[in-house]
Amino acid sequence: MHDLSTLIKELLPQIRVLIASARQAASRTIDTLQVQTNFEIGRLIVEHEQGGEERAEYGKAMLKGLSTALTAEFGRGFSKSNLEYMRRFYLLFRDRAGIPQTASGQLTDSQNTQTASVKSGWWTLSWSHYLFLMGVKDPGERSFYEIEATSEAWSLRELRRQFDSGLYERLALSRDKESIRALAKESQIVERPDQLLKNPYVLEFLGMSEETRYSERELETAIIDKLEHFLLELGKGFLFEARQKRFTFDEEHFFVDLVFYNRLLRCYVLIDLKIGELTHQDLGQMQMYVNYYDRYVKLEGEHPTVGIILCRKKKDALVEITLPENSKVYASQYLLYLPSKEELRRKLIEWEEEAGE
Repeated sequence: MHDLSTLIKELLPQIRVLIASARQAASRTIDTLQVQTNFEIGRLIVEHEQGGEERAEYGKAMLKGLSTALTAEFGRGFSKSNLEYMRRFYLLFRDRAGIPQTASGQLTDSQNTQTASVKSGWWTLSWSHYLFLMGVKDPGERSFYEIEATSEAWSLRELRRQFDSGLYERLALSRDKESIRALAKESQIVERPDQLLKNPYVLEFLGMSEETRYSERELETAIIDKLEHFLLELGKGFLFEARQKRFTFDEEHFFVDLVFYNRLLRCYVLIDLKIGELTHQDLGQMQMYVNYYDRYVKLEGEHPTVGIILCRKKKDALVEITLPENSKVYASQYLLYLPSKEELRRKLIEWEEEAGE
């Protein structure tokens, strides 16, 4: 028979997990209820504004009076600016599929409030996330970031980083028009190797200056030191396997800078780092790496190996003429700073015009 201390040691981890899970669930429930409540407050404000004769002046006076009364009764959180956010939140999100225009009934029964709001699945992020999303002007882009933040469980900090790095525009630049439209409606789908790519990749988290001279080995070391951030930048489904992976062929040693496996595509992804302009020799070398992995490393049932060359500069014409049409080798640029979203959008417009022609 176990003594008391042993029983406690066996039981404690199980109870600890249970309590932590319960607290996380409670936190998510509170977030959901807050978002739903703010949506309802915004709806009521808008509906009463529409009944006023002088809408603009009526709205300002009503918000000021509401703020004073609510703050006196419930405390902080009901400033005039917060009520304006709730009003705007309703206006931006009232037409989404699945949310009835008369949603106030969801909050009238105190016993059913929690169950109704949680089961509805209307709100998947915290109020802080939605406050940030309200600043995204384009509805399609706003929808994309909401979906991605939900599916990837982004913190508010990570959501800001992905937005600041122009993720939506960078993915759009790597896709055809139909795929761009799909980005705004559903989570980023990874079904083909080209859907793994971003152009450019943004590595500002490495803390390396554009003006500083550095070697490919130093760039590689910086990536390994910030591997968690690099995996987020790579995208969905990546698992790290090795750096400077050696293989020997025809009595000669070769080294792949970084080796990953993508569990969604079920294939190896090889990455080579080039600090200068891409050359045809770089492309040929990566094609050789990919061929070796396909013939000697990948298992039956796994998909063909993908090769990605991250470089400072590239010429698309060189890539196109060097590689065969069915090649699984890709070249993408990397940046060590956050790009200008305006510049990315301008490139996207130019790309769409070229595609249209």
